[in-house]
Amino acid sequence: MTSRLEHALAGWQEEKRSAYLYRAVALAEAGTPRQALFEELARAAEEQSGIWSEVIRKEGGKVPADFRPDLRARLVSGLTRRFRPRTLRPILSAMKVRGMSLYTSPLPHRMPVNVEEIGRRHQGSGAGNTLRAAVFGVNDGLVSNAALILGVAGATAESGVILLTGSAGLLAGALSMAAGEYVSVRSQREMFEYQIGLEREELEQYPEEEAAELALIYAAKGIPKDEAESLARRLFRDPERALDTLAREELGLNPDELGSPVKAAVASFLAFAAGAIIPLFPFILPFAAQPLPISVALTGVALFGVGAILSLFTGRRAMLGGLRMLGIGGTAGAATYFIGRALGISLG
Repeated sequence: MTSRLEHALAGWQEEKRSAYLYRAVALAEAGTPRQALFEELARAAEEQSGIWSEVIRKEGGKVPADFRPDLRARLVSGLTRRFRPRTLRPILSAMKVRGMSLYTSPLPHRMPVNVEEIGRRHQGSGAGNTLRAAVFGVNDGLVSNAALILGVAGATAESGVILLTGSAGLLAGALSMAAGEYVSVRSQREMFEYQIGLEREELEQYPEEEAAELALIYAAKGIPKDEAESLARRLFRDPERALDTLAREELGLNPDELGSPVKAAVASFLAFAAGAIIPLFPFILPFAAQPLPISVALTGVALFGVGAILSLFTGRRAMLGGLRMLGIGGTAGAATYFIGRALGISLG
């Protein structure tokens, strides 16, 4: 079997599976404006599978008599009907179901009216998420290492032991966070690159059908049908811009923000370490006669500050957010301290 024939059979299978899932989404969206969109996308996918059928015949292959969805497709179809497409959006996107950008913002969201506006609403959207992730990383390091230090302090008063334990906790936690973030972002990036690569192939194989799909998505978001088709045609005059737009509107991805695994790992390491060093700092200073009370005070101030900063993302009052975080972190620290104290007494 030639590689081109294998590629055509894989394309046929992919489009048939997409049509199967589109119909499942349409069924879940019965009675809503989205139903017509996904039914039309299912018909478009069937037509695109017909294009692959012609390629299969030209290569001397045999088009399968019928399509049988695999176990994963059947499972996702069932879950979609049970839990609604919005909940299953990441999974459906990963299986190349287009139109998932409909679930990332309300339908009345303003649509682009010219080529220059395409993608503009996505620009800079990752900055807030990055800051929020950094604050949570600092909070993780702060709470976990403070609890560890207080637990050991409850068992022993030796500053050297506490310093060694806190240093080990800082490094172990930061490295663990960095490794986990690297694997997570790397896996996500590979999945996104694979999806965009498939979109590029389809754009080369049948650009007119892809333009029609994009126009359908724009129409479902509220733009008049004629204007949607005109906008899609203009976009497809530039293949790179067309690919960028398809990734955003069909797959719900921003090609400019796929993420760097190395940068994510380094950022995660630094954020965790920045939080973990705060309760440990008094034990590093040679002139701190009573490092534990200073550590508790610094940790309390830092917890309040982190809670106040997080209130920027929740819309709650800064004072309330700070006190809540102080209460949560203080409870965790007190619990580990008394557990350590009990263990120290029993083992001593």
